[in-house]
Amino acid sequence: MNKDRRTRSGGAARNRRPARGEGEPASARNNPAKARPARSAMASSGDPGAAPALILKEGRERSLLRKHPWVFSGAVEHMQGEQSSGVTVAVRGADGRFFAWAALSPDSNIRARVWSFDEAQPPGEELFSARIRSALKRRHLDFGGGRPLRILHSEADGLPGLIADRYGDTLVVQISSAGAERWRKLLLQLLFDETGCMQVYERSDADVRALEGLQPRCGFVVVEDGVVTDDVAATLEGAESSAVISENGIQYEVDFATGQKTGFFLDQRDSREAVREAVGVLVGAVQAGTPIDVLNCFCYTGGFSLAALAGGASSVLSVDSSGAALEIARRNLTLNGFDASRAEWLDADVFKQLRTLRDAGRSFDLIVLDPPKFAPTARDAERAARGYKDINLCALRLLRPGGYLATFSCSGGISADLFQKIVAGAAADAGVSCYIERRFAASSDHPVLMEFPEGEYLKGLLLRRSD
Repeated sequence: MNKDRRTRSGGAARNRRPARGEGEPASARNNPAKARPARSAMASSGDPGAAPALILKEGRERSLLRKHPWVFSGAVEHMQGEQSSGVTVAVRGADGRFFAWAALSPDSNIRARVWSFDEAQPPGEELFSARIRSALKRRHLDFGGGRPLRILHSEADGLPGLIADRYGDTLVVQISSAGAERWRKLLLQLLFDETGCMQVYERSDADVRALEGLQPRCGFVVVEDGVVTDDVAATLEGAESSAVISENGIQYEVDFATGQKTGFFLDQRDSREAVREAVGVLVGAVQAGTPIDVLNCFCYTGGFSLAALAGGASSVLSVDSSGAALEIARRNLTLNGFDASRAEWLDADVFKQLRTLRDAGRSFDLIVLDPPKFAPTARDAERAARGYKDINLCALRLLRPGGYLATFSCSGGISADLFQKIVAGAAADAGVSCYIERRFAASSDHPVLMEFPEGEYLKGLLLRRSD
């Protein structure tokens, strides 16, 4: 692909800006978007009082006073004015007091998601631009340039329902809320302008869209003469649907068209490095030549597997039920020049395979459990708890004395406290004692607001079995 930013025909939208650090925002004077008239929810009338309103039941404003960005359907007394999907509403108390500007989701139990708690800052170009620049500046200060990064993290960056990950010159976005869907074109335009990325790929296919009454949409965002359109395309001339990234010295192929999430689990960056270090500890604690064997369950494209190999593991058995993901994992192994004899890739159901390994008398020095989401909401917690206990019980029975278990949950319906209790129960049933060596969370480019604990979806434990 050449160094032009792609349009429908594959020609240049405009010349690429001079290079700057990835994540560093463009200045306003270099941003052609600034020539557009400012747009906001109030631009047509100029009268905030004329906006549709969501009236709360008496006493149900307490969460908003604590700056929690969600309004649940049970808190709504009645609506005034337009009630279409994603429309901006003024959230008001029973006495008419203003609390927030929010996006209405008529089909969701989360009836409104807050854009702003300031009546003088309704949603629109000015607010969105400021939020995007703030997020980019924060990532640039924390991470510098050149790294694959989450540059927008939904509510945590003040843009509920919008996620954006950067892989080199490609921006991969996910829109999951009615409000972000309604403002889609403006939000993508601002991201296109501010990041300087050459192509934008949309992966708005998460299951949560159905809860918002939205259909899935995937493809390259079509940009014509520098302007984002409503269209997406399965292919564009000169555009690429995959990229190779580097993380802590390890290279990974990312397929952002068909891979999970936006193509890669950027939130596990710190955890992969911790597993690499744990393998190094094990290698250093044994006599030279003693093998260190690793089992990686739900391995996807081999992130933890390659980290373990880089740490010095003698062998890594990686299990996943996606043949396509395992093919990428094999390519990642080759990409990094690791000895193929040290890695085995198994297309199988993890629950069944753990029992097969037990029956075969296998054991391992380090085991990784990084399953998909078992409990999207608290309603699913009881069923999910059984699944988490099962795989952790099986893994602990395969773990050698002194070995490590890195176990994770990305389920929003499972709290960190509950997850620890589930794993503790599994350890008790397995008849083993473990130390908590470390607690895991998403890497810091996935920030969590104090007032929005629901954003802390990823949790994990690094356990070490006592000798």
